[in-house]
Amino acid sequence: MKRIILASTSTLYGQDYLAYLQPAMKALFAGIPEIIFIPYARPGGISHDDYTSRAAASFAAAGIQVKGLHTFENPASAIRNARGFFTGGGNTFLLVKQLHELGLMEALKAAVEAGAPYLGTSAGSNIGGVNMQTTNDMPIVYPPSFETMGLVPFNLNPHYIDPLPDTMHMGETRETRIREFHTQQDVPVVGLREGSWISVNGTTIRLEGPLTARIFKPAATPYELDAGASLNIL
Repeated sequence: MKRIILASTSTLYGQDYLAYLQPAMKALFAGIPEIIFIPYARPGGISHDDYTSRAAASFAAAGIQVKGLHTFENPASAIRNARGFFTGGGNTFLLVKQLHELGLMEALKAAVEAGAPYLGTSAGSNIGGVNMQTTNDMPIVYPPSFETMGLVPFNLNPHYIDPLPDTMHMGETRETRIREFHTQQDVPVVGLREGSWISVNGTTIRLEGPLTARIFKPAATPYELDAGASLNIL
């Protein structure tokens, strides 16, 4: 049975890393003493070791040990034998490039679909969707493929920001960019606001957290989905 959390962000304003997700993390990884952390997204260019240390400090509060995937001589074997996974945020292009080039995207998908619990934040949530093409990140590298794990039958836009009618900013809004995406693809998109996450338990997909999400479908008016509502409609 799939057990997944795909969160918009790792850190809420004024809080410590992963603090707001601690109750959900403890439930997701209950009874699991050690998980693998996938540090490849490297926010701000942080090293794999430093990023793993940051994750490990947060999971220690839940009594869970963390090992970085980059430390294994055979990462594919490590994925197959892992009890659970956390993929942190950063640059989605870099994360996807690394996973594809190491031949790990399909291995990770298979492990999660076989029941190993998975937590993703930001870029780590993007790879739970059908493809990474609704990320907000700069294309600092070129992945061999934009396809991701397809753990849910839609794409995510983490850190979703609503249009501000009085702003002087003249660039594209997130809504505009998602509409552009839908001129080329018919994959639904969930605009996931900060503090919200998507939970998957078996075949049940649900929006969690205190906020609504913005739902986008091709050739349709976007609409709001209430917190706690099912996302199986997508």
